Amino acid sequence: MPHPLVQVHPETHGIVLDLAYATANNVAGRPIYDRAHCLLHRDAEACLRKAVLLAAKSGLRLKIFDAFRPHEAQVLLWETAPDQAYVADPAIGSNHTRGTAVDLTLVDAQGAELDMGTGFDDMTDASHHFSEQVSAPAQANRLLLLQVMEDAGFEHLPHEWWHYALPGHYGLIDSAVLGDLSPMRPAV
Repeated sequence: MPHPLVQVHPETHGIVLDLAYATANNVAGRPIYDRAHCLLHRDAEACLRKAVLLAAKSGLRLKIFDAFRPHEAQVLLWETAPDQAYVADPAIGSNHTRGTAVDLTLVDAQGAELDMGTGFDDMTDASHHFSEQVSAPAQANRLLLLQVMEDAGFEHLPHEWWHYALPGHYGLIDSAVLGDLSPMRPAV
């Protein structure tokens, strides 16, 4: 197998997919990905399946904003981020460029996002996991997401309520080995 990534689809995984970096609705203000491919390392994908089942116990689903992020995209985010403290240095790489991180939220049965107090990629103190700048219901929703994701095997990032990653060290994944699966490669 040339790479450890698995494609994640709404139909096969029971999730809602809204890949922000395949649209202009992100911190860069323009699409970063050429194609909306949601990929995760096979270990993270197995944990995501557990998280889907755990969320369903509360009548909820997971909505994914980002998963595997090619190095090229990490560079663009680094260059356009309003606060680089919220973006991993591409020279080091991130859990996203390893395929072991997922950015997501919870949605109800109708697909409406639960109130988390801030939007995805809000690079302010209010986005910190345990921020007291957000309402009590938003704090409760963040804790519910935290419980679902940690019970599934992920760890949270303290300053981004939406970011979860697998513990441990995984190698960087070169998008060149992905062929047609690469989000950075236009469809032919």
